[in-house]
Amino acid sequence: MMAALGALLIRDLKLAARVGGSGLLGVVFFLMLVTLIPFALGPDLNLLRRIGPAILWIAAVLATLIGLDRLFQGDEEDGSLDLMRMSRVPLELTVVVKGLAHWLTTGFPLALLSPLFGLLLAQEPDAMLAVMATLMVGTPALTFIGGIGAALTASLPRGGLILAVLVLPLMIPTLIFGVSAAQAALGGTVPFLTPFLVLAALSLVAIVTGAVASAAALRGGG
Repeated sequence: MMAALGALLIRDLKLAARVGGSGLLGVVFFLMLVTLIPFALGPDLNLLRRIGPAILWIAAVLATLIGLDRLFQGDEEDGSLDLMRMSRVPLELTVVVKGLAHWLTTGFPLALLSPLFGLLLAQEPDAMLAVMATLMVGTPALTFIGGIGAALTASLPRGGLILAVLVLPLMIPTLIFGVSAAQAALGGTVPFLTPFLVLAALSLVAIVTGAVASAAALRGGG
């Protein structure tokens, strides 16, 4: 079972890393958003510094949606999803591995590169580290919440827009606590650990419920 899950993880990582894969597209989309917003706001560095964590988090939410519609759709089209349904490996574990591959190629690089992108938003070193820590802990929640929408729209030809409509409201609590934790690290009235631990709990709950709900949706669509 572990060998099959390992092979699935490597396959999905290779698919996401190739030219045109979701991993590179997500990072490029993230960079475009973070680069364009300062032009729209003007040369007010204090404003950029104040709302920078929120901009980075919103960009991360939108970048996570890139490629989510292909999380199960490609497997549905080439028939490999049927093999996963019939496999002795529990479908919930398959969903966890596919979500892990998506996070490793989308959420993890975004969190890792966020200090670099923070320079475009006039962020202080403390703010950059806080945003990176919150993205590292919070982006798994975005991936597995999005996975539910991806499973529900796997058989739809153009399910990307429907997926975004379905999952964006569910991502709002993660966005709120992610931005709150980043702001708290800069001297807010709430201690940093309070929203940060809630964010970590949201990710853990999203991994479990997302895997179960996505597996149920995939079985129902088979």
